[in-house]
Amino acid sequence: MRKTSVLLLLAICVLIVQAGFGQVKIAPLNIKERTLPNGLKVVSLQDNTTPTVAIHVWYDVGGKNDPQGRSGFAHMFEHMMFKSTRNMPNEKMDRLTEDVGGFNNASTWDDFTNYYEVVPSNHLEALLWAESDRMINLNVDETNFASERDVVKEEFRQSVLAQPYGRFYEYISSLSYLKHPYKRGVIGNLAELDAATTKDANDFYKTFYRPDNAYLIVVGDFDQKQFDAWTDKYFGKIPKPGGSIPRVAEVEPEKTEEKRHLTTAPNVPFPAVAITYLAPPSKSADVPALRIAETILSGGESSRLYQEMVYRQQIAQEASFSADIRVDKGLLYFMAIASEDNKPEALEKSLLAELKKIQDAPVTAKELEKAKNQLIMRKLKELETNDGKAIAIERAVAYQGDPKAINSDIQKLQAVTAADVQRAMKTYFNDNNRVVIYYRQAETNKAEANGSK
Repeated sequence: MRKTSVLLLLAICVLIVQAGFGQVKIAPLNIKERTLPNGLKVVSLQDNTTPTVAIHVWYDVGGKNDPQGRSGFAHMFEHMMFKSTRNMPNEKMDRLTEDVGGFNNASTWDDFTNYYEVVPSNHLEALLWAESDRMINLNVDETNFASERDVVKEEFRQSVLAQPYGRFYEYISSLSYLKHPYKRGVIGNLAELDAATTKDANDFYKTFYRPDNAYLIVVGDFDQKQFDAWTDKYFGKIPKPGGSIPRVAEVEPEKTEEKRHLTTAPNVPFPAVAITYLAPPSKSADVPALRIAETILSGGESSRLYQEMVYRQQIAQEASFSADIRVDKGLLYFMAIASEDNKPEALEKSLLAELKKIQDAPVTAKELEKAKNQLIMRKLKELETNDGKAIAIERAVAYQGDPKAINSDIQKLQAVTAADVQRAMKTYFNDNNRVVIYYRQAETNKAEANGSK
């Protein structure tokens, strides 16, 4: 994976002082939207308080769109986008950003891929030109393809194979889904990366990297009229390709019985367990309640799971609940890594006991208020920078289909009640719709570690 506003800070301080946190009210961001004739959606937010600008180009293609038998392809292609184009040599994006005191990066998610730069605002035009150039003029040749495939393969080795729990997180996806391409994960695997060809890369580029499959999101110090003119100049000239864009049609079926899996790896110091459930799609009205439950259960050392399993029982060195919300059905999962001499059976029992507690009784008013404060402060802090605002807009596009949805995020969190949290935890979790995954060191390696044959 490639990787303050004074007024806002004052507003945050005022909000914190208000009794019981109250109902936070912030002015909606004045987001502008338009669509070019070629289908490119343009979102802009002018903020001239600092002389910087954040440029994000968001493509509606992610790991779920990997071609059959080519898992990890969207991620690999993300790397390709930093190679040469018809008009730029390799690594030119670094020169256009880092050499002027800015930065650039990109990331691939299950549902989308994003590219972004933050630079002094007088370099905005150059970056608009560069982003438009790699949207249409990328050199997808054998040399670039082979070098970036090797980079991604090494990333897989380091982040999955070499890490004690790297395979574990891959199993959480692969074993929790029966049908949906989310089961393949984003990073892919070595065999399918090896099978990929330059033709595959060219086909992928032509299929998904097109203006009518993208958003241009720009936040910061610019003149709106000038920005619109530059956008028309550099992106408006890109023709809209013919043909339709393939979309994922698979629907993950609801689970009707518990599934259990024992998985192993050669370098697991302590056993682990994951208990997974399907999450609602990202547009579900239950998402804010699930976010609050996530914070109450595993938001720091004062959270329920840490206090019970790590501090009181001392059976786990790590315990968490994650609401991995995606466009389609994501995952809601409990996870724990055992402390010394403890077993996954004990972890599973304790995790399910904590689930039952939050289902059987409403969370306390204090817990609810604290979780809301944590989440709201996180959102307010995100909005302190131009890049943070651009990221928030990008996520609103990805998961709500509306860049202006960020203007209602805080209100939705504030509206959640203890009854909403309890109802959500009852709705999506029961004995017949879970997948339980045990993760241990492979027996052969245990024997070798003990000096046995």
